Amino acid sequence: MGLFSRRRDDASTETDEPALDSDDGSSESTASGPWDLHELPEDQEEVPRIDLGSLRIPAVDGMQLRMEQGPEGTITAVVLALGGSALELRVFAAPRTAGIWDELRGDIADELAGSGARYEESYGEHGTELVAYLPMRGPDGKTTTGTIRFLGIDGPRWFLRGVLQGHAASSEQSAQALREVLRGIVVVRDGQARPPREILPLHAPGAAAGPEAEDLPGIDPLAPGPTIAEVR
Repeated sequence: MGLFSRRRDDASTETDEPALDSDDGSSESTASGPWDLHELPEDQEEVPRIDLGSLRIPAVDGMQLRMEQGPEGTITAVVLALGGSALELRVFAAPRTAGIWDELRGDIADELAGSGARYEESYGEHGTELVAYLPMRGPDGKTTTGTIRFLGIDGPRWFLRGVLQGHAASSEQSAQALREVLRGIVVVRDGQARPPREILPLHAPGAAAGPEAEDLPGIDPLAPGPTIAEVR
């Protein structure tokens, strides 16, 4: 689905103010990411993470990882499979001055409505989420309704979009393992000037291929892709 296209009229004016939500002063507010590399708490520095370039993903037992490529062979996304569900991650350049999730969420909603899909907004730990109900073809050839959930996190000069698929999109209990991975992600924004919505560079974690990713009923979020790795 083409749900994240760039606009030519996006402004790239930046200031020194990062666009981060302030914490609520609780003891737990500093213990949860996604983190910017330059704001990573000391107690998070030794957490084992997989280096994918602009994203560093916590290493979790049994998690499977696959990189997705664009038409020109550039890696554009990473898909994590864990506990029978999947989380697709894409990271983009953004202005310092303001978050872009509100605008992008509207773009996604417009595309969903244009394709005849139903959607609704829901509030999660990182703010407003968009839940979409899409027609999908089941294994028996019959059309069923599948659920996917869009998450958006505005950071300092970056924006991280997550898409939950499988049971995690509709069940908060099923989503907890992948949400915990999301809380531990570190975003590495390079110093290069980039227009808003430009994909930040990603690279594969290594050349060694792991076992095939688990089957997720009703969706195929892991294919195609050049690299599959299982974290042990």
